[in-house]
Amino acid sequence: MQDIALRDIKIGDAGWLIQRHAECYAAAEQFDASFELLVADIVVDFLRNRDLTCERAWIAEAGDARLGSIFCVRGARPRQAKLRLFFLEPTARGRGLGRRLLETCLAYARDKGYAQMTLSTHASHTAACALYAKSGFTLEARRPVRAFGVDLEEQDWVLSLR
Repeated sequence: MQDIALRDIKIGDAGWLIQRHAECYAAAEQFDASFELLVADIVVDFLRNRDLTCERAWIAEAGDARLGSIFCVRGARPRQAKLRLFFLEPTARGRGLGRRLLETCLAYARDKGYAQMTLSTHASHTAACALYAKSGFTLEARRPVRAFGVDLEEQDWVLSLR
């Protein structure tokens, strides 16, 4: 694999993020079109309301190929960050890129003075959940849900950044 650059979001990335999330999760987990709408809402909210002083997106890119993404946004409480849109193309998985994206996001959050990072995911994302646990996140809550046309276990993870 060529050298992989991590860069900020730019024109064209929003469409790619929405499309690839929807396609990959439909193929891997049979998510329906409501997942695409959720991703679109997250991306549009970020682009419209991004606080450049404390929110950031990274797109992993090799040459002209986009390989992944991760976002750090403000959480629900003061000094709380939230991890969003952590994604790797299937061909980019298992090579350490996910760890690199996560470490970059966590370093940014610490640098910006966040005290805590939260994220929500599903138990079916076993590789990501293993990476979260290995990175010090604690599984705080889990609950069965019906979302995106399938039965899932939704999970909330938390990491102290101090």
